[in-house]
Amino acid sequence: MSAAGVLLADVGGTNLRLVLADAERGVDQDSLVSLRVAEHPSLEAAARSYLRARGAQPEVAVFAVAGRVEQGRAQITNHPWHIDCGALRALLGIPRIKLVNDFAAMGASLAALQAGDMVALGPTLPDLGAGSDGCFAVLGPGTGLGATAVLRRGGRWLVMETEGGHIGFAPQDALEIELLRVLSARFGRVSNERLVCGGGLLNLYRALGEVRGEPAPALTPEAVSSDALRGNALALAALERFVLILGGVAGDLALAYGAWDGVLLAGGLVPQLLPRLQSGDFCTRFAAKGRFGATLARIPSAAILHAQPGLLGALAIAGGRAEVHHCGAVSGACA
Repeated sequence: MSAAGVLLADVGGTNLRLVLADAERGVDQDSLVSLRVAEHPSLEAAARSYLRARGAQPEVAVFAVAGRVEQGRAQITNHPWHIDCGALRALLGIPRIKLVNDFAAMGASLAALQAGDMVALGPTLPDLGAGSDGCFAVLGPGTGLGATAVLRRGGRWLVMETEGGHIGFAPQDALEIELLRVLSARFGRVSNERLVCGGGLLNLYRALGEVRGEPAPALTPEAVSSDALRGNALALAALERFVLILGGVAGDLALAYGAWDGVLLAGGLVPQLLPRLQSGDFCTRFAAKGRFGATLARIPSAAILHAQPGLLGALAIAGGRAEVHHCGAVSGACA
């Protein structure tokens, strides 16, 4: 495989990250670029421009995309891009392409993460060594809310593509029941992603303002975060509630996936939220599972702080260290 033998892409609803890599030498950091998806007509156009600028013609590509992958096609959940694996192969001239969910790539990063790439939120760091079998959950808020289940079996990493972020929101106290009432009037069905992602923070802030009868002037998630840092009471309350709900969702997914060996948070918002995630509220709600509370309290949890875990996981998939599964079958081969 040549020095530019692999093209890796992490395709979100807001940003597209592209990098060239080699199976032996890993990622070429000098080739890493981050683009705004809204500034490009398609993934094919953005990738073709990137490869032409670098004079590269890779043999393999892994595209990790923020949407459900089915039969070599995907629709980005929070952006109009429709991605077709066959079209990518034809237009880019890359003979071997894999298309996987972006959080499947996040899950695949467990095959390569080091202890220094994580910080503990719960009692201990998850043990990602290859010495024993295990089951893990990886989730996190970015433009949307991604989630995946990861199995380690005999040193192999098996990643299941899921849409766990779209599980229905389950309120845990009187305030959250009122928030659900407000959001149901707006959206009908309210999934966890409606509250726990960038846009979810804004939804939560506005709904909280309606429940409290207070004005909610911030117009973007970034403005809510900035207002919270400046001490705005409503924005601060929204951010604190965001962390609580994220903890509850993480605990629910640990139960749903049987992720007794660890739950890891990834995604664009996690580094910004780290001080609040470590404050204790996240772990308190994570373990607030009634008869399973003591079990959840023992589950290791961590925040992934690696700069590009999605690309790290995509490289693990390209190199065969992690295998992505979809509905019981191996996923991602180009049709």
